[in-house]
Amino acid sequence: MNRNQFVPQIPYGTRDLLPREAKQKRIVEGALADLFSRWGYDEVVTPTFEYLETLTVAQSADSDMQQQVFKFFDKNNRTLVLRPDMTAPIARVAATRLKETPSPLRLFYLTNVFRHEQAQAGRQCEFYQAGVELLGAPGPAADAEVVALAVEAMLEAGLTNFQISLGQVDFINGVMAESSLSQQHQHQIKYAMVTRDLVGLGEILANSGLSPAAQELIRQIPLLHGRDDMLNNAYRLVGNALSRAALDNLADIRKLLTGYGVDRYVNFDLGIIRDFDYYTGMVFEGYTPGLGFPLCGGGRYDKMVAAFGVDSPATGFALGIERVLLALERQGISVSVRGKDVYIAWGEGRLTQAIGIAGKSRQEGRRTELALMPQSRAEAEAAAGKLGYEELIYIE
Repeated sequence: MNRNQFVPQIPYGTRDLLPREAKQKRIVEGALADLFSRWGYDEVVTPTFEYLETLTVAQSADSDMQQQVFKFFDKNNRTLVLRPDMTAPIARVAATRLKETPSPLRLFYLTNVFRHEQAQAGRQCEFYQAGVELLGAPGPAADAEVVALAVEAMLEAGLTNFQISLGQVDFINGVMAESSLSQQHQHQIKYAMVTRDLVGLGEILANSGLSPAAQELIRQIPLLHGRDDMLNNAYRLVGNALSRAALDNLADIRKLLTGYGVDRYVNFDLGIIRDFDYYTGMVFEGYTPGLGFPLCGGGRYDKMVAAFGVDSPATGFALGIERVLLALERQGISVSVRGKDVYIAWGEGRLTQAIGIAGKSRQEGRRTELALMPQSRAEAEAAAGKLGYEELIYIE
């Protein structure tokens, strides 16, 4: 193929952000960084790729996440992976570089992550996230803080119509432990719940050997969503201590969210267990009308940092930047992008004077573009209009 026939393409699952999109992304990211800082969180930046061993230590080798990573080799034939999320890298940093830092440790990030995905609107193989991790703090107070901060993050981004759904992985863990299900059946049931495959769930249960009553209880779990009355109903459905403790934990978190003033954005959904195997308690997802996938998600993961040698409870969330922008677009909410202020053009022999005026304009904070070739006034007016500048300064 010669050069004239070559049509450059970008890799599957990636996209170019053109100037306006890039500007909108930067505005949202800047607002979120400012919000996280106001809540006492410090930014960290980790490498784009990690050793595969780091991911394997943080998660089981057969986890779904392990199947989604991009792998390659360094010159020493060690396997590297592009980071599929930021939780494991931050757990590594907390357990190594920041292990002497007093608890609790509040960290945030704004970055790109990579996963093998079936590309569609709002879902790419390379995508951008903003998120926080609160490490070293057990209990509902820390969980309520990250949920409240997730609500504030979506409000800060410009969304008003959304809902946070809270779940607790120990609710279903208690039910399945009580039912004496095999590990294979437990994994199959959890996968069906993550994918919301209720038909598949029914087929799995029919072949599980469970009693009809036990099957019916598990079949009901994805349907257990609502407000406080749902929690009370769920409490009556289970008798094991683990499931009831999970419900008590959700009730405690809900009380604290009322204090934050964000409880109107929060309901319960006991069918939410998330698609990562490292969660150990409260989990949540954020949804908005018009998107068939969550805007944000997170929860408690008390065992991951310990896998790196430091026993530290942890909780956090991640928010998809492209998903936020897509939701804003579909809901007709515009991200305020600053316009172009002034175009400075000049006639023959006036470049030095134009440079000085442009410099002064920029010092005043105005977005200023300087013509690089001499122009007539008519040419300058046409250029300023075509480029979208609000003001023309012509030096002749």
